[in-house]
Formats: sequence, C-alpha cells, structure tokens
Amino acid sequence: MKNKFIHFFKLVFPSTFTELAVFLFFITCYGVLGSYIAVHYRIIFDSRIPWDAYFSFDNKSILMTGGSFERHPLSYYFFNWIREFALFISGGKTDATFRLTLAWLSNIVISLNMIQVFKYLKNIIRLPLYYCLFILLFFGMFSTNIILSFTPENFTYTLFLLTLYNYYSAVKLRKETKIPALALSLAGITIGGLTITNFVKVFIPVLFEKNLFKNWRNLGNAALRVLIATVCYVLLYLNRIDFKYEAVFSKTNQQYEKFSNVESMPTWDMILSFFFGGNILFPGFIISDKHNMKGFNFKGLYMELYTSPLSYIFVCLMMALMIWSYCKNFKNKWVQVITLSFLFDIVIHCVMRFGLHTSYIYGGHFVFVYPLLTGWLFYAYRSSPKTLYVLTLTFSVLLMYLTANNVFRMSEFFDFLNSYYQ
Repeated sequence: MKNKFIHFFKLVFPSTFTELAVFLFFITCYGVLGSYIAVHYRIIFDSRIPWDAYFSFDNKSILMTGGSFERHPLSYYFFNWIREFALFISGGKTDATFRLTLAWLSNIVISLNMIQVFKYLKNIIRLPLYYCLFILLFFGMFSTNIILSFTPENFTYTLFLLTLYNYYSAVKLRKETKIPALALSLAGITIGGLTITNFVKVFIPVLFEKNLFKNWRNLGNAALRVLIATVCYVLLYLNRIDFKYEAVFSKTNQQYEKFSNVESMPTWDMILSFFFGGNILFPGFIISDKHNMKGFNFKGLYMELYTSPLSYIFVCLMMALMIWSYCKNFKNKWVQVITLSFLFDIVIHCVMRFGLHTSYIYGGHFVFVYPLLTGWLFYAYRSSPKTLYVLTLTFSVLLMYLTANNVFRMSEFFDFLNSYYQ
C-alpha cells in the first residue's frame, strides 16, 4: 500500500528537479495573473452574478451547486469541498481572500496539468528536453490555460483529470499492463462526474490493451472492468438524483435544444473561431448587457468570430499540423487514443452542434491533445534534421503570433475588468 501511495504522488506531482522547475515556473506566472485579478477585481466570484460574467463560465453557480446534474452529475460533492475550504480560509466571507483561494486552487491545478503534459512528452514520447520545454511553453500560452488558471469551474479540474488519466493510461500501455478496475472506476467517477460526456473517454485506452481482441479471456476481463466502472458511476449518479432517472432525459433534451439552435452565425465560422480556435487563440471580445433575474444588471464578456485573416491562417495551420501528425503516426496506439478522445468532442460540438456558439469554453475537454500530437509529430521526424528544423521554425512563428495575440487580448480583458468589476 505504501508503494502505491508513493507511485500515486510521483504520478500526480513533480518527481524530478526538472519537473519541479517547470511547475514553479507556471505556478508563478499563472499565480501572479490570478492573484492580481482576485485581489483587485470581483469577477472571479460575485454573489450577485450567477453566470456569464466572462466567456459563459458559471463561477458562482458551479461553486454553490456544482452545476446542472444532467451535465455535471457528481460535481455537487466536489465543489462542496472546494467552497467550504475557500470559506474556511476566508473566515466565512466571500471577499478578496475567498477569491484568492479559489484562484490559487485553479492555478495549482492548471500548473499540475502542465506537469502531466511534460511527463507525457518526456516519458511516453521520449522527446529531448529542449523540445519538451518548447512545446510546453507553446501550450502554456493557450487561451484555455490562461483563463482556467484563475477560473473556479468544472473545466479547470476536468482538464487536469483528463490529462492525468491520459498520461496514466499511456504508461500502462507502454508497460503492456491492464488498467485496473479500481483505476477505471475512479477515473469514470471523477472525470465523468464533473462532465458526463467525458465518461466514455475513460474506456478508450482499454481498446488498445495488448492482445485484447486476440483472446476471449482478455476481452472478457476488459468487459468486466468496464462494467464495474459503469455500475459504480450509474449508481452514484442515480443516488444523486434520488433515482428519478426520468429527469435526466427531460433535462438533457432541454439543454440540447437550448445550446444547439443558434442561427445567427455560420456553422463553419463557429467551428474555426470557437471550437478549433478560441481554445488556443483569443478572438476579439464583445460586451453584453446581462441580468441575474433578480433585478441586478451587469456586463458580460463574450468571444466573437475571428476578423483577422491571420487568425484563420493560424487555426488552419494548426489543424493541418495535427492532421499531419495523426497521419504520420497512424499505427501508433497512443496517437489513436488521444485522437479518438478528440473525435468524440468534435462529434458532440461540431456535428451535433451542442454549445457550438460557446465551444471555446469546452477547451478543458480536449485542448491537451494539441501538445501531445505536436510531440508525436516531432518524434516521427526525429531522424530527419531538415524536417525538424522546418517544424521548429513553424511552431516558433506560431508561438510568437500566439503570444502577441493573447497578451493583447488579455489587456482588453483587463480594460473590461477596470470598467465594470473593480
């Protein structure tokens, strides 16, 4: 048991001096940003604003209730702990100390997420250190990481848990060992409990276990592990809603109708600007008048469609590089795992159109795929110096544009805070 705990801590937290240095770098950068926002502005948590203060995040609603049960079945329990801990630190007040605690919890989680990506690049793909750090810096500038580093939301913790599980399952696949039923159950409960659509992703790595489809015993063992995880999850979900399962279907249908029927913007543009783009490269912002349905009016900030051709070029080039990586590594089981996971989100948001007009907020479900596929692309050409040079130059240019754009957009975000949330 002692060895299992040691292995768990080495898995989740920095376990080498390099990993510790990476963690300290990101926790400092994100921490400065989040601390400043928490101390000087009330946007992270304002008791009068239930949702949509910025980019459609539901900070107060999530912290107080865990979110809607049909989309976030078990997050009620998780955020009870988060809220009570923050209130304990702040002495029961929802003041700057309360906001600072929430921001630092998010900061720690996103910094740990960066460590999981680094571990994957270093230990699974086995890239040289300088490529790992380069890709990690590129990933660290993504809009999703910047925003979630101070945002107390389901997506913040989902991003970390999904990245952690992808690294854990990748280790199991490399060692050619099975993912235990307990690990599958815990992953299903935590990942699927925070966002129900991610529950299926937990079982994708199982499909690539050694000799799964060549031996009936292996297939039966896998089916049993999946069944155990599913039963545990379903029972906890049903217990959460007092076994009134009819409500799940009615509420789910209502949510789908609400978030899938937006006709004001072209579908192709929402896919590029919001789903593939907004999670990485900030678009422009628009300010909207909002109210909390109890007489309080406030301003909300949303992302709009891209207006610069350079932004579309950036997104299209990123998509082309990811497709290139997938095609080049088609026979690679690790690449298949992360691509299938990403494909699941593409179907939900781009094909079924669920939340497509605000799909930039769903980056926590899949944005980690980009640095991992980038790493596999570099790995595929490890013996081709000329191609590596071209790839490094291409991503360097992308990084410069990404940094310039996102820093500028964050300055606009601070203008919004100074105007309405001091």
